[in-house]
Amino acid sequence: MTQRMLYAAYLATLHATQPQTLYLRDGEVIVYRRPNTLHYQCRFKLSPDKWTRRTTGAASVEQAVANACSLYDEARFRHRLGLAQVAQDIAHIARITCGELRQEIDKRQRKSSYNDYVRIIERDVVPYFGERRIEELTRNDIKQFEQWRDRRNQRTPTASTLNNYAAAWNRLVKTAVEHGYISEATPVVRLSTVGVKSVARPAFTEAEIVHLFALMHQWKHKPRHKDGEEMRHLLCDYIEILLYTGMRHGTEAMNLRWCDVEWHTHKGERYLRLWVSGKTGGRWLIAKHRALPALERLQQRHAELAAMSFDDLLTSRVQKKLFRRSSSGTVPKDFAGTFERLMLDTGLWKDTNGQRRTLYSLRHTYATLELLNGGTDIHTLSKQMGNSAAMIERHYSKLTATMAAERLSR
Repeated sequence: MTQRMLYAAYLATLHATQPQTLYLRDGEVIVYRRPNTLHYQCRFKLSPDKWTRRTTGAASVEQAVANACSLYDEARFRHRLGLAQVAQDIAHIARITCGELRQEIDKRQRKSSYNDYVRIIERDVVPYFGERRIEELTRNDIKQFEQWRDRRNQRTPTASTLNNYAAAWNRLVKTAVEHGYISEATPVVRLSTVGVKSVARPAFTEAEIVHLFALMHQWKHKPRHKDGEEMRHLLCDYIEILLYTGMRHGTEAMNLRWCDVEWHTHKGERYLRLWVSGKTGGRWLIAKHRALPALERLQQRHAELAAMSFDDLLTSRVQKKLFRRSSSGTVPKDFAGTFERLMLDTGLWKDTNGQRRTLYSLRHTYATLELLNGGTDIHTLSKQMGNSAAMIERHYSKLTATMAAERLSR
């Protein structure tokens, strides 16, 4: 006899010796076994017009009866609370959450903290918890997850990183509540937000900025390969725009278009005003007058724009991006590698404490100089940079204390 024939004979014996249908709980729960199947199924009604069908996962009568009653009791409990009859695992809730987050990202058409949440959920939460259920997790489960995450990342997370993880987890819980998988009253263990204090990125001093500007305008004409000169010219203008506006490098700066730049007149004086959109939403910011030469150089490197006056360019509402290659019209992926080369060549790669400088150091420099030398108040600076006043105060508290001391000592 073949294996299939043996299995069929076994099923026939099983069906002949064990009951095929059982009525439990005064007939409210029916346990049954279909022909040619090993496991018992069950069905019950939670409302007059709809059957709920589940598998018991058991081949023996005793275990099938126990499992069916447990399924029925849980389903009745969830039904009374207005929850979904079938609890869902974290992987299922994660798919819904990430889908909703991506819709928000597409709607806003910009990078935001939602991108970080999606990455955290898909890279960390789902691989670790997978088929577990949110309401079943204990404090120890969360602690073990956090230890696993830190070992894999090979570093102790900063407070800002932990805040991102906690926000992503809270969004997952929010989705579970909204879709009825858990109740608002269901106790859910949260992720820790207590991490090591992040180290402030190094800024440039005024003397270093003078040194950088003196060297980089020579440096951009000495590329290491033929195509490098174009990237070097772009980077030098990029640096000036960042230093004279305080905008974020990356999404805010790289997505800047000519139609986002305009003249703004106030009390008879014209100011360059730029519209940027990043992780904290869109905002207008005012560029320093010293940013104008960099903008004009960006214009002149493109033949289709060079014939216009700068004022005509701004009123024409041109949709093209500022930081494009003149040879191909394409936008570079980023300037990180070219910036690193510039820092090494100018001797500014590290500050006096040995910390490496990045493009973000330009934004940090802008804030530092505005607070120390520009006399800009924290509220105005927060509007310009797209941060909360509390965040500015937290990151630059030493500078504000120095400013207060100088004022009080006069």
